[in-house]
Amino acid sequence: MVRGKVQMKRIENATSRQVTFSKRRNGIMKKAYELSVLCDAEVAVIIFSQKGRLYEFSSSSMQKTIERYRENTKEPLISNNSIEMEHHMEHLKEETANIAKKIEILEVSKRKLMGQGIGSCSMNELQEIDSQLEKSLKNIRARKTQLLKDEIERLKAKEKQLLEENERLSEECGLRRKPEAPPPPLTRISQQKETASCSHSVQNTEVETDLFIGLPDICWS
Repeated sequence: MVRGKVQMKRIENATSRQVTFSKRRNGIMKKAYELSVLCDAEVAVIIFSQKGRLYEFSSSSMQKTIERYRENTKEPLISNNSIEMEHHMEHLKEETANIAKKIEILEVSKRKLMGQGIGSCSMNELQEIDSQLEKSLKNIRARKTQLLKDEIERLKAKEKQLLEENERLSEECGLRRKPEAPPPPLTRISQQKETASCSHSVQNTEVETDLFIGLPDICWS
């Protein structure tokens, strides 16, 4: 009886699927054993069922076979990583060389702008340096002027703020004094009294200034 060709798709019937799994699992284990014996090969088979049960076969030791597998699979990875690392290092070296050249060019330009090493410069190079210096001076002066303007505006604003604060504090503390009223005018009677008091004080302050020689005169009654 000729067996029909089995279509490769998931078996929907659970019983038939379990029977097929058991038969083919045993067949794989048998083939693996035969391969290890006939060809003297190191064979290991690991199978997990649908329910998570483990089935395994190893011609020597499963752990040793797994370690050997890991060691052999690391080699291509390491080689690929080493190639990528070499390319990366070459790229970094090129970038380092380019940066070093740029730094050297900038150092030479800086020395020329500082007036150093210009003995070998041509007329065109000197004119270019002069033009760069003029542009730098214009930028510096413009920036300086702007900073001075900003500082003046800031000081004016601060002065205004201080004046307002002083005005406010003066109002709060009552430091503003009202103008004093002029004294009332003197009346005629008060003027006479003041004149009399002044003449009396003058009379009281009069002192005899005549000089007498001898005993003073004695008046007898």
